[in-house]
Amino acid sequence: MSSSDERYRKVKIGAWVGIIGNIVLAVLKAIVGVAANSRALVADAVHSASDVVGSIAVLIGVRAAQLPPDRDHPYGHGKAETVTAIIVAVLLFIVGLEIAVGAVNAFFEPIAVPGIWAIYAVIFSIFVKELMFRYKIHLGKKYKSDALITDAWHHRSDVFSSIAALLGIGASIIGGWIDIPWLVYADPLAGLFVALLIGKMAWKLGSEAIHNTLDHVLHDEDTKEMFELAQNVEGVYEVNELLAREHGHYVIVDIKVAVDPKITVEEGHSIGKAVKEKIMEDEFVQDVRVHINPFIKETE
Repeated sequence: MSSSDERYRKVKIGAWVGIIGNIVLAVLKAIVGVAANSRALVADAVHSASDVVGSIAVLIGVRAAQLPPDRDHPYGHGKAETVTAIIVAVLLFIVGLEIAVGAVNAFFEPIAVPGIWAIYAVIFSIFVKELMFRYKIHLGKKYKSDALITDAWHHRSDVFSSIAALLGIGASIIGGWIDIPWLVYADPLAGLFVALLIGKMAWKLGSEAIHNTLDHVLHDEDTKEMFELAQNVEGVYEVNELLAREHGHYVIVDIKVAVDPKITVEEGHSIGKAVKEKIMEDEFVQDVRVHINPFIKETE
């Protein structure tokens, strides 16, 4: 199995873990939230349901990114994952907005004290979501998947929202026990706080994904090893320029190298081929475009 196929298999498993896990949590929290009369838990259930949509989008994006280069997409389809990351971020923002509207409306309606079962459901959700986050963030960083990393942070935002829901539900229940009526509103207040956290996370992830979509190039410190590899190829006098563009989970390299101006075209081609082969030893480099320049001394 090639490294590309292995990457696709692992990332696909990560997406399916998100889909199945979120369906289970969304259903559980929705049922308990309605039964226990907790707006914060119902809002948290909606958040988990949005994660299902996000994970499905990741699955589609990863599959599209796996397609080989074609006539219309000579650089491949790697940016499909980055586009998916933007979609997930937009979904996350919309969910946050809906939760915020519901929480604000709750302040103008009669509210009952949530049931104790809401506490147990939230604690279980926090535990499962944190495990899902750690699993996906590990895979995302290992296989350089923007979509999977964004989806992982979607899970982490769910952890934060569940913690906020836990505090709100707990305060509301305590308010009912000790007869402090205004504490009942801690439940929708927690829902509003959750919405703000989700919105902030969506903005951060979306802006990063858009930045990567706009032909972002790696910084000099990230391409230092490629530069040195090319410089050490026999026949290369100097590297004039090296640009490594992120294209989703892989990199496309454009490099200009200077060679002896008196060698033949065939010899120059051989040097360029050697440069390409050397840089492509990095598994994340998809292609290298080499331009050969004649070497000219500074005095000339």
